[in-house]
Amino acid sequence: MRRLRRILLIAAALCILLPALIVLAFSIVPPPATPLMLIRLAEGESLRKEWRSLDEISSYLPHAVVAAEDNLFCRHYGFDLNALGEVLAEASAGERTRGASTISMQLAKNLFLWPGRSYIRKGLEAYLTLHVEFLLSKRRIMELYLNVAEWGPGLYGAEAAARHHFGKSAKALTPRQAALLAVSLPNPREWAAGKPDGYLAGRAATITRRVGQLGPLLDCVS
Repeated sequence: MRRLRRILLIAAALCILLPALIVLAFSIVPPPATPLMLIRLAEGESLRKEWRSLDEISSYLPHAVVAAEDNLFCRHYGFDLNALGEVLAEASAGERTRGASTISMQLAKNLFLWPGRSYIRKGLEAYLTLHVEFLLSKRRIMELYLNVAEWGPGLYGAEAAARHHFGKSAKALTPRQAALLAVSLPNPREWAAGKPDGYLAGRAATITRRVGQLGPLLDCVS
């Protein structure tokens, strides 16, 4: 019994310390790969990525991503409680729910977890989000997110996406191009930012206008 208790204590300590140590390491060094990248590689896809600091990425892109994905990114502590409340209300009414993941939650998923929608994975995502949010600055969270996000088959990060879709560096993106990349994030394997259909183009125009309305809500990534 004593040995079992010791094993459980060691396991609990690892569950707490290991994610924290990994997140702290990523506060300094770029992640070498993510679980999704490795899964795609095993499926036979290529892996194109080039790390860029936030200063080497057009400011239009983080602004557009906040406008498209998480308007309160600079203000919340990892979870948008208003959005979660709306999702719960939709679920209780029997309606189809939309996503309520913040950028911090998406980064936690990208850095540590596999694709999926199970309750176990969502629980782990929430737990890991606490580490991401409290051990990293908002600028570093955005920098990591823009460098590991999937933007098409075999495409990861803003630099690879900008080169592939627009033939230019991430630093040279225009407001419209940044908005097109941002609105393609929910389904980057189907929505091509460089060849937008009517829906994607219209959504990008909406996000471009929204960026101009957010004002101080963009301060942490400006």
